[in-house]
Amino acid sequence: MFIGHLGLGLGAKRLAPGASLGTLFLSVDFLDLIWPFFVLVGWEHLRIVPGITAAQPFDFYDYPISHSLLAVVGWSVAVGLTYYFIRRHLRGAWIVGAGVLSHWVLDFVSHRPDMPIFPHGP
Repeated sequence: MFIGHLGLGLGAKRLAPGASLGTLFLSVDFLDLIWPFFVLVGWEHLRIVPGITAAQPFDFYDYPISHSLLAVVGWSVAVGLTYYFIRRHLRGAWIVGAGVLSHWVLDFVSHRPDMPIFPHGP
C-alpha cells in the first residue's frame, strides 16, 4: 500500500508546487512512520497471525493514537500547522495536512475492516 500513499504524495506536488516532494511524501506516510514507535513503547499493539491476509501476517488490533480517524484529524492539523509555521506557506500547509488525512482514507479502503473511527472504538 505504500505505493498508493506515495502516488498521492506525488500527485499533491501539482497542488502545492512550493512544497518539496520529500515533505509531501512525509505527510502521506506520516502515520506509518510514527506507528512503529507507538508499538515499541507499548501504546499500540499488533499480533502476528499467519494467513490473516494474503500480503502480511499482522493483525493490527489496537492502534488508536496513530490510525483512528479522530486522532488522524489531530495529526493532520498538527502536521499542517507545523509546516505553516516553518515555511509560512498556507496552501502548502493545507495540502500537507490533507496528505496526512489521506493516509487514513486509503487505509480504510484497502485494509481489513480494522480502521477505528475513535480511539479504542469500533
